[in-house]
Amino acid sequence: MISPSERMIAEKDGAIGWMIFNNPERRNALSLDMWQAMPVILEDFERDGAVRVVVLKGAGDKAFISGADISQFEQQRSSPETIAQYDAIAEVANAKLQQIRKPTIAMIRGFCIGGGVGVALQCDLRIAADNARFGVPAARLGLGYRWAGVKKLADLVGPSFAKEIFFTARHFSAAEALAMGLINRALPEAELESYVRDYCALIAENAPLTMEAVKGVVSELAKPGAEFDRAHCEALVARCFASRDYIEGRRAFMEKRKPAFTGS
Repeated sequence: MISPSERMIAEKDGAIGWMIFNNPERRNALSLDMWQAMPVILEDFERDGAVRVVVLKGAGDKAFISGADISQFEQQRSSPETIAQYDAIAEVANAKLQQIRKPTIAMIRGFCIGGGVGVALQCDLRIAADNARFGVPAARLGLGYRWAGVKKLADLVGPSFAKEIFFTARHFSAAEALAMGLINRALPEAELESYVRDYCALIAENAPLTMEAVKGVVSELAKPGAEFDRAHCEALVARCFASRDYIEGRRAFMEKRKPAFTGS
């Protein structure tokens, strides 16, 4: 697959769509073109029925994403206008990652810092090597974090841990991240990719519409009460019951065989 940026690689391997942050000389720090490429890649994965799970990883073994590329800040984030433009592009990328209907996994090796944490938070699952390091150094740069990003973190780890992460600006180990709920699993680095591949195979066997419905409902539940769309949630569930996959699931259960779901 041709990617819209040389710093982003998109690969399809069976049921897995791999989105690879390819800036290893800067520990996969996010440049503006990388943010711009993300929605393009995700849109392609979403359209492809063969892709059942999307996995994000960093090139090399040093970092998932080490944050934003600070070397670009003077040109791209030094005035209210350029800050607003940069943030708008990043928000589009994060929104697409959060809203894609397919399950997403952040496979994390090495450093996951700043914007890297933000990207990982948009994924459904976060599976890390036990040598991974996490942190948000905003307080060392004088940066302000948008409320949506802070809320996403606080919703996942709780207000107290979210404050600790921001207040200290220190690095947290994978064990600490696991304990606070920032990641789902921590594994020896040598086992990480095989574990993620096996997990993707497990997920890919299941009904896509069921997973889409669960993602949609969980997203609605995270909204303030006044914004909760109950009708949308009920429509997602109704679509599952009206699907051919529901018929296939029932028949496979009765026939004691593995179902073959198509997402329809």
